[in-house]
Amino acid sequence: MPSSQPIGVFDSGYGGLTILQQIVTRLPQYDFIYLGDNARAPYGNRSFETVYQYTLEAVKWFFKMESPLVILACNTASAKALRTIQQNDLQKIDKEKRVLGVIRPTTEIIGNFTKTGKVGILATSGTVQSESYPIEIKKFFPDIHVFQQACPMWVPLIENNEHNTAGADYFIKKYIDELLSKSKDIDTVLLACTHYPLIKNKIQQYLPSTSTIVSQGEIVAESLAEYLQRHPEIEKKCSKNGKRSFFTTDSTIDFDQHASIFYNAKVESKHVHLEQM
Repeated sequence: MPSSQPIGVFDSGYGGLTILQQIVTRLPQYDFIYLGDNARAPYGNRSFETVYQYTLEAVKWFFKMESPLVILACNTASAKALRTIQQNDLQKIDKEKRVLGVIRPTTEIIGNFTKTGKVGILATSGTVQSESYPIEIKKFFPDIHVFQQACPMWVPLIENNEHNTAGADYFIKKYIDELLSKSKDIDTVLLACTHYPLIKNKIQQYLPSTSTIVSQGEIVAESLAEYLQRHPEIEKKCSKNGKRSFFTTDSTIDFDQHASIFYNAKVESKHVHLEQM
């Protein structure tokens, strides 16, 4: 067995680092390798086929890096690519490896937060168009009504470090008002994009004080811990040296500067080029 078999964590850019931070806090003993496909971000407005192709290239790269398990810490990739990769590609590439997403762990418990049975989803256009959240939530909580709102300006604002400006407030309020106009009884709002925790305080300002905001980091971290307990055949393959490695498909200087904001710690990355498969 290779000495290093890190758990892979993938995102189109920086947002997945908010997931990784929570996973590392929950499971510090494991090795983790993070890849941000910043050169081709954002994924939110790209087609299903493009997101699938990019995500598959990343998954194959993780497997070359000896990762036995890859987490798609990107809602768009989870919505548009995960099912096809799980059902079709893993059988061809490596039946012993696993790829998981962030949507199912969230939808399994989101119904526990709402009292009115009305849940709002704030997400990228791609995630909204996929209908993944309404479909998955219905499986676990068939009586819950789901209202979605695409927020296409939020990721660019956050990644350009403009999310604390007055201009950002305009777009934050705009999308929340549009969501709330769909139902006055929405009492639980899911931040279905890993970037959005960085503007959680601003989002809270424009929601009713009784609203519950749900972020995915802690949910995904706990779900991963439970998964590893249930699947010892995967868990035993994951190396445990407490090592973290970071990679980006774009400028390492830019990545390191932005990544530290999302990860809440200093990050030193290496550049990688994803091959067209």
